[in-house]
Amino acid sequence: MEMSGQQLIPATREDVWAALNDADVLRVCIPGCQELTKSSDTEMTAIAVMKVGPVKARFQGAVTLSDLDPPNGYKITGEGQGGVAGFAKGVATVKLEPADSGTVLIYTVDAQIGGKLSQLGGRLIDVTAKQMAGQFFKRFAEEIQARQNAAVDPGRMTAPKSEGVSQKNERSTSTDRARIEATFSPGPAPAVAVARAGPSMPILGLVVFVSVLAALWAVYGGLLPGLLPAGDDRGQMSPDIASAVQLIMAAAIGYLFGARAR
Repeated sequence: MEMSGQQLIPATREDVWAALNDADVLRVCIPGCQELTKSSDTEMTAIAVMKVGPVKARFQGAVTLSDLDPPNGYKITGEGQGGVAGFAKGVATVKLEPADSGTVLIYTVDAQIGGKLSQLGGRLIDVTAKQMAGQFFKRFAEEIQARQNAAVDPGRMTAPKSEGVSQKNERSTSTDRARIEATFSPGPAPAVAVARAGPSMPILGLVVFVSVLAALWAVYGGLLPGLLPAGDDRGQMSPDIASAVQLIMAAAIGYLFGARAR
């Protein structure tokens, strides 16, 4: 099977040559390629899944570069085994020529196939090969363009993302700080603390009650008997009442001081 064609790549010959010798670029661009490892400057090993009509196979192969003439071109020799699906081997010549809008890549391929693949017919194989070549060159041009853009402005794609992460972290820090301040900042004093600032109504009533008892004691127990004539029973307080008044006064005064202490 023979195939030839050419493709315009919007890049200099030097850039196209470098990409053709970069295993990472080729791995991305070759349809179905799963692995592509560069074992030396002129040798590569590859694993690729190919589908030609109803036959789908996983090929393992090796590629050797020869007749290197940078940045003008080289020759590629390769062979792959696909198990029961068959095998494929061939030689391709690649030339790079300068153009006004980039570089023209010219290629010729001479390949041989065997096994089930050879039974599919030359027409189907030819159509599939051209489709795969078109996919390769489309991806190849896009990959070179993407690398050129990254070299001109490395931070063009990453700067907005970094700025967004920074703003998000700043908002998160502010939110956390607000939560901490809300948790540990002193709030308004409890209502019970305000109530302690002045005497409550039960304490005021107790003070009045103690004052009345003290007045009764002074009148009937001390002051009034001294003012009345001797033998007048009106100023006398019975011992039981006097004892009761003293006990009530002592209890009231003790409660009053205890309440103030709290």
